[in-house]
Amino acid sequence: MRISTNQFFQRGTDSILDQQALLNKTQLQLGSSKRVMTPSDDPTGSARILDLQHGIDSANTHQRNIGAAEASLNSEENALSTITDTMQRVRELAVQANSGIMDHIDLQAIAQEMQQHLDGLLGLANSTGTNGEYIFAGYGTNTKPFSQTNGGFSYAGDQGQRSIQIGTNRQVAIGDSGYAVFQAIPNGNGTFVTSYNGANTGTGVIDAGQVTNQAAWVQDTYTLSFLTPTTYEVRDSANALVTSGAYQSGAAIAFNGIQVSVSGAPAGGDQFTIAPSTNQDVFTSVQNLINTLNTSATDPVSRANFISNLNRSIVDIDRAMDNFTSVSTGVGARLNSIDNQKSANADFILASQTALSSVQDLDYAEAASRLNQQLLALQAAQQSFAKLQNLSLFNYIQ
Repeated sequence: MRISTNQFFQRGTDSILDQQALLNKTQLQLGSSKRVMTPSDDPTGSARILDLQHGIDSANTHQRNIGAAEASLNSEENALSTITDTMQRVRELAVQANSGIMDHIDLQAIAQEMQQHLDGLLGLANSTGTNGEYIFAGYGTNTKPFSQTNGGFSYAGDQGQRSIQIGTNRQVAIGDSGYAVFQAIPNGNGTFVTSYNGANTGTGVIDAGQVTNQAAWVQDTYTLSFLTPTTYEVRDSANALVTSGAYQSGAAIAFNGIQVSVSGAPAGGDQFTIAPSTNQDVFTSVQNLINTLNTSATDPVSRANFISNLNRSIVDIDRAMDNFTSVSTGVGARLNSIDNQKSANADFILASQTALSSVQDLDYAEAASRLNQQLLALQAAQQSFAKLQNLSLFNYIQ
């Protein structure tokens, strides 16, 4: 077999280039601190690295989402806290007005303060978060949700509840719609509402009533009529007699799983209505209270009307406060769940980074030893090539 000079040169060059490639790879590994630089370095490890890195990236995205969710829910929680404080003050004023010791001027002064609180509630309902978006607008975060019109109060948002991904299989609501917070509030006691007939001539005052047997409650509009000052009857919307009896001030009038009581001295022909509860926004409830305080009650009959309307408004305020409490509880529960998920995400990231390090990171001691070996091999290849260059018969001819 004949070996040409060109083959010697080619093999020598290839050996040097191979050793340089190995040395360069080791130097890159040392510079990046990574064992696997390309998929060909470790195909199985590369696939594992991609899976781990994808999981870490997703978890980091979820952690960023959690930050946004916390900011949104904290803004809502703060707004609800202020709203609750405002409603508590409104209720205190209503109880003061119902004490029976205030004259018309005092009641008007209370009404003026309540008007300020109503304006404040409307402003709070239009609160924005740290991102400048409306908190209680549903999906339409750039739309101002509430406004006051001649006909009352209008809501321009929707009933949507925005959610955000905080875990691989977990989402959390980051807000509540203005409808759920301020409008979806059943008036009366939550099941039915009692009302006073403005044409009454007696001094009877009806209370808010209560449910004694929910299963027996038949949803309908009932009329409680006093046939005489001492006898009454209750008829449904079809004018069918439901119950009747002798009147005693403050005694329960029970039928169809509910009971109400009338106090005072109703006159023959006086009527009261018991109707199913309907949703009433909190602004209307406060406005009704203000309107009641601005009316003049100068005689026993008008005073009875005043007290009935005031009592009903206080009950409506209580229902609104219950709703705010319920929403606040939900916000707090979501914040707690977010904290738990944040910890779970952090644990996952730490575990994944540890696993990723075991697959991807470089063993410096082994790499440094390998680098020295490759340097020696490269030097040997270079020296061998230099000696091969001098191999020629002409060097031995005298």
